[in-house]
Amino acid sequence: QVQLVESGGGLVQAGGSLRLSCAASGRAFSSYTMGWFRQGPGKEREFVGRISWSGVSTYYADSVKGRFTISRDNAKNTVYLQMNSLKPEDTAVYYCATSGHDSTLNHEYSYWGQGTRVTVSS
Repeated sequence: QVQLVESGGGLVQAGGSLRLSCAASGRAFSSYTMGWFRQGPGKEREFVGRISWSGVSTYYADSVKGRFTISRDNAKNTVYLQMNSLKPEDTAVYYCATSGHDSTLNHEYSYWGQGTRVTVSS
C-alpha cells in the first residue's frame, strides 16, 4: 500500500510559479511511475504529466509542455511538479498518483493523494 500527500498549492498571479510536492509512504515508491493529474472547476480530471520510476523518462500533456517539469527524489520518496508561467486555466486541484507502468490514463493509476488546490489569478 502507498499513501500520497500533496503540498505546495496556493494562490498565485498569472505568470508566476509554484512547486508542488508529493510525499509517498511505502518502500515500493521507487518502482512506480508517478503521475500528476488535475481537475479544474466543472471539469473532468485530466492528465498533466508523468515520470518513470528511474526519473529518466517524462511525458507531458500538450497544455503544460514547456511550462511544467516533473522530477523525483527516490531517496526522499518525493515527486515534484514545478509549474512556471502559470495561467488562469491552470487553476485546479492537483493530484499525484502511482502506476505500475508509464501511462497517461486515470484508470491505470492505483494510489492517489488527496490533492492540493492551485488558483491562478489573472
